[in-house]
Amino acid sequence: MHAVLGEPPLTRSVEDYLKAIYHLSSQGGFAATSDIAASLEVSAPSVSGMVKRLSETGLIEHVPYRGVQLTAQGRRAALKMIRRHRVLEVYLTQTLGYDWDGVHEEADRLEHAVSDTLIERMAHALGDPRYDPHGAPIPTVEGEIEEADLVSLADAKIGASLELRQVGTEDPARLRYLAEQGLVPGVSLRVTERQPFNGPTLVSLERGTRIVGRELAQLLWCRVSGS
Repeated sequence: MHAVLGEPPLTRSVEDYLKAIYHLSSQGGFAATSDIAASLEVSAPSVSGMVKRLSETGLIEHVPYRGVQLTAQGRRAALKMIRRHRVLEVYLTQTLGYDWDGVHEEADRLEHAVSDTLIERMAHALGDPRYDPHGAPIPTVEGEIEEADLVSLADAKIGASLELRQVGTEDPARLRYLAEQGLVPGVSLRVTERQPFNGPTLVSLERGTRIVGRELAQLLWCRVSGS
């Protein structure tokens, strides 16, 4: 097994920036520098300096007044890091017995240190998993990632039958709460009611009825059954 990409190794800081830009730009196409600063908890001048550096190395494109987006090279590098992170999360939960609320920070620390060979051996030992413990798709070794057609629970229609596919939070307390409520990837549920004025959503599960506040419902990404 060998490294997939031929680009020279990137620093931990660059890898973190590329991952942040990927996540922030995945919906709107551009990542605002202010959002990058908030995501990485760094100062605006630090972001400006790194954006200039990444632009010069061909990893991102900076469009004034719109933000930044990854180039093809930058996207490959970002997906490589995301693959590392998500494979590590699966390994930590399935092999080492970590709970799903405790793997994110561990994977964050490990992803910069492990080799491509180790990640691929882990993936092979795990049966080449397609999703991480939170339901997020794992990029392939070729740098491809599944683009699923999902709807947030907050926007699902009343009466819709859904399968919870992905949980969009890394907060340990929220993950523990969701696990206690049985709201984990793979569970089937049906939207029975939604209160007006941004109120909570009521869903029925095999284990009973759950009331999910709008803020949390926006983080639960579902596939409509039959779609």
